[in-house]
Amino acid sequence: MKETNKPVTITDIAAKAKVSIGTVDRVLHKRGRVATDVEKNILRIIKETDYQPNIIARALVSKKHYTIAVLIPDPSFGSYWFDAKQGIEKVAKTLKKYGLTVKYYLFNPDKSESFTEQANVLSKNNYDAIILTPIFHNEVSPFSELWKKAEIPHVFFNNEIPDYQPLSYIGQDNYQSGHLAGKLIHYGLTSPCSILMVHFNPKITNAAHLEIKEKGFRNYFTQNNLQQFDLLKLEISDEYKPTFIKQMDNVFQTNPNIKAVFVTNGKVYNVAEYLSQKYLSDVKVVGYDLLPQNLHYLKQNSISFLINQNPKGQGSAALQLLADRLIFQKPIPQLKYLPLDIITKENANYFVHSDAPVI
Repeated sequence: MKETNKPVTITDIAAKAKVSIGTVDRVLHKRGRVATDVEKNILRIIKETDYQPNIIARALVSKKHYTIAVLIPDPSFGSYWFDAKQGIEKVAKTLKKYGLTVKYYLFNPDKSESFTEQANVLSKNNYDAIILTPIFHNEVSPFSELWKKAEIPHVFFNNEIPDYQPLSYIGQDNYQSGHLAGKLIHYGLTSPCSILMVHFNPKITNAAHLEIKEKGFRNYFTQNNLQQFDLLKLEISDEYKPTFIKQMDNVFQTNPNIKAVFVTNGKVYNVAEYLSQKYLSDVKVVGYDLLPQNLHYLKQNSISFLINQNPKGQGSAALQLLADRLIFQKPIPQLKYLPLDIITKENANYFVHSDAPVI
């Protein structure tokens, strides 16, 4: 009879079947020839005893090595990407004992050609898997197809592209994120008034995640029959301060009834700074990410809410999922959405100083 508190081992199965451990191993891994009647007997015992292989122990003694390429924006371009890389590095340390190493390819997040250059270099090597953040929709497509043909599993994090099919996507539901931003903007807002949506991106048509956020934002007002709010859009193609100020001046002069601004990425601090300098304290602002500049304006009440995209949790979860697939032979979800955390000045410190991994 099987002992309830003691896991069944290969040795136990071999003893019950009166065969060698090697014979049981050949049946389990379907390698080598075993007599049909012996195989059937071993499989019967495995089923009766509910044998579960110790995959973790097997991975520890295995001499197989795995190298995963990580294609992400250079952390020198912002603390958001520093946090994402830090999340990957933290999990990589715990997985080193299983023979896993990580190779980084860093690109300029403002230049699509930098992404293409690094992706080309990466593709010349034979990696076991790839992690990337696909911030350039058009440039990702040919590489994704190339890696699929080469049967290299790859996961996306931070930016979801619905018409692509990576092994998995880790991050927020961008549509629901935009929908939530609409609800936060609407809460307590006196109507009628104008609401400005700001995209900081030189090529919005190449940034699918921002388009999806916009769709979710607009649909919140449509679905709730809030026609009294006039939704405006501004695309900031140049962050050079005089150019940015000129664009903002123009839209506010043309639409003096703007009472709220939604910024679709982490560059919301630019808008908060502008409003502070113009003494427009009655304009509600919602944006993304716990960047130091954003937290400053959140505490100054120039930003009402931030939606935390948890880059550290995204990075750590991406690597952990690949390890589950490659090393531990576990099935992994095609989509792993992280929580939509609403950050205010009252609870910001709890999120900034939290080091709890999201896996």
